[in-house]
Amino acid sequence: MNVKFRTIVYIDGFNFYYGQLRGTPYKWLNLTKLFNSLLSEENNLIKIKYFTTRVSASNHDPLIAHRQNAYLRALEVCCPEVETFFGHFLRHRIFAENAYPPPEKIAIYKTEEKGSDVNLALHLLNDAWLDHYDCAVIVSNDSDLSIALKMVREERQKTLGLITPGFPKRRISKELKKHANFTKIIRPWILEQSLLPAMIPGTKIRKPDTW
Repeated sequence: MNVKFRTIVYIDGFNFYYGQLRGTPYKWLNLTKLFNSLLSEENNLIKIKYFTTRVSASNHDPLIAHRQNAYLRALEVCCPEVETFFGHFLRHRIFAENAYPPPEKIAIYKTEEKGSDVNLALHLLNDAWLDHYDCAVIVSNDSDLSIALKMVREERQKTLGLITPGFPKRRISKELKKHANFTKIIRPWILEQSLLPAMIPGTKIRKPDTW
C-alpha cells in the first residue's frame, strides 16, 4: 500500500520572483501544476502558501500593480490550492554615502519588503505543531528561515524539502540545506510546461501583454 505524504509548499514570493522568474517568459505560472510536476508521486499536495506583498505603481512602471492583480486573480480561479498572504512595503528617506563626492552624503529613498519571511516562518512552525503536514517544501534562499527549519525537523520530525529559486546561478543556502531532507531544481522546461492559459476560461482575466 502506497503511503502519501501530506505536503504543503511555502513560497517566498519575492525571492521566487527575483531569483527564478524576473526577465523570463514564465511569470504567468500555474503554481499547482508546477509543484505537482516537481514533487514525487509520494507527495499529496494539499496546499500552497504564497507569501508576497502588493506592489505599487511608479513612474518607472505604472502598470506593475495591474499585472500583479491580474496574476493573483488568475491564481484564485485556476489554483484553489493556493492561499496568498501579504506583507507590506516600507519606503523611507535615508542618507547614503555618495560614490562621487562632493557632497559626501546624498538623500535617497529606500524601499524594503517586510513581513513575508516572518509570515512564512510562522506558518511553517504553526502548521508543523498542528500536524497539518507530513512534508513541507520551502521555496526560498533566505537563510533567516534556517532556525524555523531546524525546529520543525528536530522537534516535530517533519520531512523538509528545499527549492532554491534561480539555481545554479544562485547557490543553495548552506544554512537551509543542512536542515533539508531533499532538494529540488526548477528547470526552464518545467516552467514552460506549467503556464496558465493566456485567457483564463470563463473570465475576463488575461495575461498582461508585457509578460
